[in-house]
Amino acid sequence: MHNEHKRDYAKIHYVKTVTVGSVNPNKPLSEEARKLQIERLNRCLEESPKGTIIGKDISIGRYMIGEHELTMQQTTYHIGFVRKPLWIEESGDA
Repeated sequence: MHNEHKRDYAKIHYVKTVTVGSVNPNKPLSEEARKLQIERLNRCLEESPKGTIIGKDISIGRYMIGEHELTMQQTTYHIGFVRKPLWIEESGDA
């Protein structure tokens, strides 16, 4: 691996978790709510200071509803920042 591709995790001083999806069959996620989750993730990765995905957790739920099987997925991204972005406090997204 080339040095320019290595991440310097020692510089990370703030970690934000962003969840996309849901595994709760009693409270399905609306398309609008899912879109907002993806927008939050993209904001963390695109706005200054840009975050870096340092880890992710994937949860999968499988449920039987009558004769039908329902599979749901939730992914939680751990995004590291060199410093806490000001927009996180402004948006109440802390």
